[in-house]
Amino acid sequence: MTPDVVSLLIAAVLVVLAAFLVAGETAIARVSRARVDELQHEGQRGAEKLRPLLEDRARYVNVLLFLHMLFFVAAIVLVTRAFLDMLAGPTWWPMLAAVLVMIVVGYVALGVAPRTLGVQHAEKIAVTMATPTRVLGTILHPLAQLLILVGNALTPGKGYRQGPFASQAELRELVDLAEADDLIEDDERQMIHSVFELGDTIARELMVPRTDMVFIEQNKTLRQALSLALRSGFSRIPVIGENVDDVIGVVYLKDLVRRTFEHHEAEQSERVASLMRPVFMVPDSKSADELLRDMQSARVHLAVVVDEYGGTSGIVTIEDVVEEIVGEIADEYDTEAPEVESLAGGCYRVHARMHVEDFAELVGIEIDGDEEGVETVGGLLAKRLGRVPITGSRITVQGWDLTAESAAGRRNRIGTVLAEPITPVDDDKDDHDD
Repeated sequence: MTPDVVSLLIAAVLVVLAAFLVAGETAIARVSRARVDELQHEGQRGAEKLRPLLEDRARYVNVLLFLHMLFFVAAIVLVTRAFLDMLAGPTWWPMLAAVLVMIVVGYVALGVAPRTLGVQHAEKIAVTMATPTRVLGTILHPLAQLLILVGNALTPGKGYRQGPFASQAELRELVDLAEADDLIEDDERQMIHSVFELGDTIARELMVPRTDMVFIEQNKTLRQALSLALRSGFSRIPVIGENVDDVIGVVYLKDLVRRTFEHHEAEQSERVASLMRPVFMVPDSKSADELLRDMQSARVHLAVVVDEYGGTSGIVTIEDVVEEIVGEIADEYDTEAPEVESLAGGCYRVHARMHVEDFAELVGIEIDGDEEGVETVGGLLAKRLGRVPITGSRITVQGWDLTAESAAGRRNRIGTVLAEPITPVDDDKDDHDD
């Protein structure tokens, strides 16, 4: 037997070994801990050996990947050398032949066949490969980890301590494949992706900004607080001291109703400060998943978000975090209204998000959105009032009374605005009432 034939036989053995490693890598990455528990309960031999592999899955998958790459590269070198000795002609011809052959072998023998088997027979292959994988992982893990560190050092940006081979991205791809195979619905796929993204979302991206906050001063009466809660639609309202950056507590609608029901005179005699509860504060850089855990642990539904200087950035609720996963949550009061509704007496009911210049054209007045610094009718109300409009807030603009109506959405923002014509007045003398 010639040396060239021996090289080809060794290369074939290396490719077969690499294929086994790829199948094992795929199977171990696919088997879940819950399935291992089921196999142990069913009395499957060797199932208990999978438990240590799944406890440190990345370590063993990285080692298998390292070995299968080592074997395949060695096979390429051996086949190239054999072809250079066996095939006559220019040097590039045997090298090109070796490249083409190994591309086909690599794609079929390493890319398709073993991965397909690893998916179809994940449990059997994982159990079979458990013992040799543990031995190889113990011996070669330091070398594989060293190569990962070198790769991270050469890669721009932050690398992965455990390597990129058993990453969240692979799990996301599995979710996409499950949806493509009709194993899960599209909305379920989106929900799972949202859970992954929760750790990358911070409180600042979820919060209601301070410009949209509804709050109440600590010296207001319980009746005023109750009125504000009913008009705004919020059941929890931050209580401030000297200014918005001085949030000292939160008053609950439930507490207001109970106190005023049991003691009617308390409506006028007691102040909000007497009923407020402690405020839960979080930094604006806190991740959404940590925020959810902290709020669950503290048993609060509303938190005040503060910036690095201690100022109030906004507020966030558990519902805000949950809606990052499941999408917008609507209730019985959330109805989609037409943008413009004509009423008797020349009145109009318009959507609060209607562009302010479109509204001006509708009612025959002149409003420059750029000059006002706003884009919507709701924004115009907030600009003229100097605060967040709630149900019943009113301004007068060029002979038109604009009254904020129903609140909508999870943040109870004004949904519609009632526009009523009145006796024209000088715009410089516009009245602003609540």
